[in-house]
Amino acid sequence: MDILITIGVVLVVTIAYIGINALRLKKAVTNLTQEQFIEGYRKAQLIDVREQKEFDAGHILGARNVPSTTLRQRYKEIRPDLPVYLYCQNTGRSSRAALFLKKRGYNQIYQLQGGFKTWTGKIKAKKILILSRKKSRLKEL
Repeated sequence: MDILITIGVVLVVTIAYIGINALRLKKAVTNLTQEQFIEGYRKAQLIDVREQKEFDAGHILGARNVPSTTLRQRYKEIRPDLPVYLYCQNTGRSSRAALFLKKRGYNQIYQLQGGFKTWTGKIKAKKILILSRKKSRLKEL
């Protein structure tokens, strides 16, 4: 019987935690569809919070890379007086970045709904040269 009570308490606390975080996130960031994102991101600061390796593999044209792991040190590079458009691969890191920026006084924070994985617009990627072991020549990807 004690185990059921403990499980019930843990379950209630977990649900409360998830609910509170959902409310905080809803107040911190506005989710935008790709069409809405495209309409406004040219007039805003477009920030990709993925890691450098992910950014180099492909990012939205015009985006600046400020990885979520360095945001605490680099957030002052982002102007608080201009809208901030965030995205990551899904929405987890950009959501956490939005909460972080909101705590520091940023008010116009927007996020790409579904993240980069759902993006079908223009992207830019670094060209990677790979040395083929079979024919000893460079191949461009």
